Amino acid sequence: MSVSVSYRPVDGRPAGEVADSTAAEVEATVATAAAAAAPFAAASPAQRAAWIGAVADAVDAHAEELVELADTETGLGVPRLTGEAGRVAAQLRFYAAVGAEGSWLGVTVDSATDTSPRLVRVNRPLGPVGVFGASNFPFAFGVLGNDTASALAAGCPVVAKAHPAHPLLSVRLGEIATGALAAAGAPDGAFGLVVGMDAGTQLVRAPGITAIGFTGSQGGGLALWRLANEREVVIPVYSEMGTVNPAVMTTAALGRVEDVARGFVGSFTLGSGQFCTKPGMLLAPAGHGVADAVASALAEAAPAPTMLTERIATTALSGVERLVAAGAREAGRVAGSGLGWSADAVVLEAPSTALTPGSALLEECFGPVAVVVEYADSASLAEALDALQGSLAATVVTDGSGQDPETAALVARLADQVGRVTVDDWPTGVAWTWAQQHGGPWPATSRPEATSVGAAALARWVRPVSYQSVPDDALPTAAREANPWGVPRRVDGRPA
Repeated sequence: MSVSVSYRPVDGRPAGEVADSTAAEVEATVATAAAAAAPFAAASPAQRAAWIGAVADAVDAHAEELVELADTETGLGVPRLTGEAGRVAAQLRFYAAVGAEGSWLGVTVDSATDTSPRLVRVNRPLGPVGVFGASNFPFAFGVLGNDTASALAAGCPVVAKAHPAHPLLSVRLGEIATGALAAAGAPDGAFGLVVGMDAGTQLVRAPGITAIGFTGSQGGGLALWRLANEREVVIPVYSEMGTVNPAVMTTAALGRVEDVARGFVGSFTLGSGQFCTKPGMLLAPAGHGVADAVASALAEAAPAPTMLTERIATTALSGVERLVAAGAREAGRVAGSGLGWSADAVVLEAPSTALTPGSALLEECFGPVAVVVEYADSASLAEALDALQGSLAATVVTDGSGQDPETAALVARLADQVGRVTVDDWPTGVAWTWAQQHGGPWPATSRPEATSVGAAALARWVRPVSYQSVPDDALPTAAREANPWGVPRRVDGRPA
């Protein structure tokens, strides 16, 4: 029997192991989720909110145990993980509330006229969703993270895959979730978990799975996307993969270069640089020593990065070598501890002319590594921005006055190639709110119109159906004239 081995990143020693799911077990888990799809979708949004709330309460009740387990497998530290465990419970309640509010159903009614029949349009849940969580946020983007919470709120059962970086935690979270849902009266199969690489491949291929949510590397996301597109019945894959996330420093911002350098270092080394929103590049005016200022700030901060896995640690090291080979110069380095899965924190410098097609400088280097790219003038900055791939986020760094004349043009320019633009606010934090957009153009995500965080995340797990001249009692409950669920709707183009 194959197993998934858990390791302690702080020293590289094994922490335990979990038996991988057999093919029969994956098939049974998906079948149970498929059987739960109809009753789970038929429940009122308020009822589902109560079920999801029960999971949140259970996570809170087991927080101390879960944080200890997560720290063993990730080395992220008890303070951070305590906050993240609280966050995942809050996220679950947020998505439950979004689901109960009901606007995601998009109920729209056109009354019959002399030239048109009566039409009722409503979003319907897709069915069971496969979720692949992230290594870097074992709670917030893990097996009970944003993808799972938003899918459940939209009426879709979830089958999550345990992450190989924290399989013990994944399994324990799965046990807590299934127990809480059962105790609250949710249909059996509302949530399930599978373990192992082969199980993940089988999950994507399983006929009962209707969509995939993924957070992680570009390689992993594209592999799942290809698998889903090779199916007899192709399904959508919502892969959030992350990229360089550029920050652009205006000319006026040179007046506070030391503050900018400290902020940039704090952002790109946060969580040992293992955030998908890490700003991996700072575009700065040439000839003003910005890279040296960032190197000084890095030395002052003296981070001691511990990576989540051995592979991430070695990839960060080889990534620096690739950046140097692509024309970058190492400007500063803080050595890691050398224990476990440690890595060095590194800042490099390169001219904007090095941003050529196919260059490693255009790709994400996951870890505490960033590049300061110097541009000579506005024309060279424009050329540099044109060379960049789509990203999740971008930042405009100004003089801080709120009146920097370069701000508006840069915001408009960056909005063309990212999902979120910030001004004088480093992008690493992602709030789960109604207006959030956590996505971006390819290759930051596989579906640039979607978000994996925020109220709009529910839209990924539904599809619209129009009902023409259908009797009221044959319509979905949400669309019936009496509006038994009390959800927002539009009738003849007006809110009703």
